[in-house]
Amino acid sequence: MPDSPQDLHKKILGRKGEKLVEKYLKKQGCKILERNYRTPFGEADLIVEDGDEIAFVEVKTRESFAYGTPAEAVGQDKQRRYMQIAKFYWMRTGEEPNARFDVAEVYGDGRIEYIKYAF
Repeated sequence: MPDSPQDLHKKILGRKGEKLVEKYLKKQGCKILERNYRTPFGEADLIVEDGDEIAFVEVKTRESFAYGTPAEAVGQDKQRRYMQIAKFYWMRTGEEPNARFDVAEVYGDGRIEYIKYAF
């Protein structure tokens, strides 16, 4: 079944946010290791190397606060999935890095609020 116009809009908005965050992180000196990293547990939007840490980054893009802040949308279920994604990544790479879990909030005006160690 094809996506509804609303679903398609959300996908486009989400991809735009991910690209903005990728550009932001590169300017901060981070190395992008993976984009939209898919596993049996779900998908990590970005996996980046930041100094001696590997950050698993969830990007949330919102045009309004009607449903709260973008970070508030990253609940316990999403956090658990990200931890499973990280374990899967470590299993695939053969090493367990010094990891953290970040959330990037992207707003309709292009502003980014980046939360290190979000969970």
